[in-house]
Amino acid sequence: MNHRRIPGRRTAITGASVAALVIAGISFQTANASTETPTATPDILTVAKAGKLASSLTSDLGKDAAGTYYDATAKHLVVNVLNDSAARAVETAGAKAKVVKYSLGQLKSAGDTLKAHSTAGTSWVVDPTTNRLVVTADRTVTGAKLDKLTKTLKGLGGTTVLKHTKGQFKPFIAGGDAISDPSIGRCSLGFNVVKDGQPYFITAGHCTEEITNWSDSDGNVIGENADSDFPGNDFGLVKYTADVDHPSEVDLYNGSSQPITKAGDATVGEKVQRSGSTTQVHDGTVKGLNATVDYGNGDVVEGLIDTDVCAEPGDSGGSLFDGETALGLTSGGSGDCTSGGETFFQPVPEALSAFGAEIG
Repeated sequence: MNHRRIPGRRTAITGASVAALVIAGISFQTANASTETPTATPDILTVAKAGKLASSLTSDLGKDAAGTYYDATAKHLVVNVLNDSAARAVETAGAKAKVVKYSLGQLKSAGDTLKAHSTAGTSWVVDPTTNRLVVTADRTVTGAKLDKLTKTLKGLGGTTVLKHTKGQFKPFIAGGDAISDPSIGRCSLGFNVVKDGQPYFITAGHCTEEITNWSDSDGNVIGENADSDFPGNDFGLVKYTADVDHPSEVDLYNGSSQPITKAGDATVGEKVQRSGSTTQVHDGTVKGLNATVDYGNGDVVEGLIDTDVCAEPGDSGGSLFDGETALGLTSGGSGDCTSGGETFFQPVPEALSAFGAEIG
């Protein structure tokens, strides 16, 4: 696995700061063959309430539900459905219904086909705003590789949309409040957590696959690996071995920090922030969930959060958050914070569940 390491601002882990992460994001095409049904006025909802309603309606509607997203401008939950009967149920619950062509099962099946014929340098994610599986090819996908991908997509009919990015997908190694092994590389501390009453922190799994013992920016050893999962997933757990401050906060790089009190699931359309030592604090929007990216060399990661927040090498493992809620750990992507790009995040709740840990 080829990592890029770019020197970034190195910051000691103190009570005033906790690692944060960076992101970059994919912008989806807006073309949509879907049609909106006439609706009653939908309820005004917060992101949190929209997320809960989305979960409930998705469960109640079963196969008639075809994805959800949050309209941050109107503050409405939009629910894709396959028929008018389901649309009426959505409207009654206070959300906005949109009758679409493809079911989640059809889009997932298209994703399964892509995985079976995976091409290094590609990613794919269901975009509920367009009711398509958005497939992105990086700059390495040319010639025979592009021909192979194009042939596969042609066989999937209208369920997919192909996009290209000028960057190259790769895990970002380094960033946030710096944690490193000076002889190997640098990553970002994501969030401080507690396991069995003891202090730990979580970061990217591709970082803990490379580095075992972790130091702060002053070279003081602060922790050692306790668990790691990459590829497939992208999360790692590190146990503190030094007596250092480990508050549940994210460094905002303006002399203040954001307290983190809980972990939660991201919602498509949600406004989010990331913080990292390379490019500090940036914000953006969640564009998709359950994204898959093939970084090459057999490193395929699934179940990622797709955003349009920028990121650069030096941000791996850092924190994606919305206010007091921890959402994700930076996995990788392409682009930078000058021209923009794409960044994927490992959901935090999944990592906490796997490790038996909690935010703290």
